[in-house]
Amino acid sequence: MALNDLIIPPGPGLPGGLVIPDTELVERFSRSPGPGGQSVNTTDSRVELVWDPAASSVLTDAQRSRLIARADGPIGVVAHEHRSQHRNRVAARERLAARLRELLAPPPPARRATKPTRGSKERRLEAKRQRGRTKQLRGRVDD
Repeated sequence: MALNDLIIPPGPGLPGGLVIPDTELVERFSRSPGPGGQSVNTTDSRVELVWDPAASSVLTDAQRSRLIARADGPIGVVAHEHRSQHRNRVAARERLAARLRELLAPPPPARRATKPTRGSKERRLEAKRQRGRTKQLRGRVDD
């Protein structure tokens, strides 16, 4: 395992975790110019991280087909904030890991539609009227 490999720990959607080799990740960097027009490491930097599941050798066939069906092509994320390039690179890797976990997660269980109980609205309204009558009776004083 190389130093820059993307390590996704086990969790929902990835019970065994996943290690994506650095060679499969495509990183692009760009920086906004600093105040004097020069590029400075601490100015606004943008890191784009792209990974193509179709060309990956680390996925099982089921994972690959699921990612290709849901992502419809290479998966890309961008970290673009007032940070150093290194911190944006770390943020982009975290975003890619979260996106993969989201795409590989099993679909939520389908809930059956429940039919409303017949007459429930009428019962609620009747109970409200009854409470109103009770309040009126409480406030009334016999002469």
